[in-house]
Amino acid sequence: MQSEPLLTARGLVKRYGRVTALDAADFDLYPGEILAVIGDNGAGKSSLIKAISGAITPDEGEIRLDGKPVAFRSPMEARDAGIETVYQNLALSPALSIADNMFLGREIRRPGPLGKWLRMLDRPAMEKRARAMLSELGLMTIQNIGQAVETLSGGQRQGVAVARAAAFGSKVVIMDEPTAALGVKESRRVLELILDVKKRGLPIVLISHNMPHVFEVADRIHIHRLGRRLTVIDPRQYTMSDAVAFMTGAKRPPETAVAA
Repeated sequence: MQSEPLLTARGLVKRYGRVTALDAADFDLYPGEILAVIGDNGAGKSSLIKAISGAITPDEGEIRLDGKPVAFRSPMEARDAGIETVYQNLALSPALSIADNMFLGREIRRPGPLGKWLRMLDRPAMEKRARAMLSELGLMTIQNIGQAVETLSGGQRQGVAVARAAAFGSKVVIMDEPTAALGVKESRRVLELILDVKKRGLPIVLISHNMPHVFEVADRIHIHRLGRRLTVIDPRQYTMSDAVAFMTGAKRPPETAVAA
């Protein structure tokens, strides 16, 4: 792990009326690591990730990417900066095809005047690359790459979203419960993909309730409680029971567990 984090957040605050979703929350992601973010329901994990990925704008606080302050006004701006996210609701368009969803906002246009002036899409190229992405993930149980996403199973939809993020994330990949809708075999493939992405030097933020998965792949575990970062622990030094106790407030983490 390098000394300087790639992505940081300091003092993030987000309020919805009288509800405070983020209460001076901090966050650090280092290059090449898998950082798991865990917390009880309503702890503010999703709000934290949405703030980092441009889906919401924090009321207060600062986010830095590569040491430079950033203020994303939309998920597209975060994607352009290299932050790709798989949201818990997948953020797919059910009526569009698999290939269209894979390249949503990044459509490949035909070469020459047809693409430049008439803005016609190069569907064969998009379908070929989409099939290759899904095959690399090991989720190629789909016969027709042109079929609508709404015809897919929950696991297949998750596969499309994960493959899209892994293919286009250039600096950070954020995965919000990526294995929640998957079977045992597909979950294993996603975990293997996460480790493969790490080997290529791309850091991953993994939000998950699945403690065995978290402790299997994470380098550090960010524990979120009551809208803020409670502590960061090393999964090699603590047990799953410890993590749950910290997360629920049943046990207070020692000061040595807190990461800068």
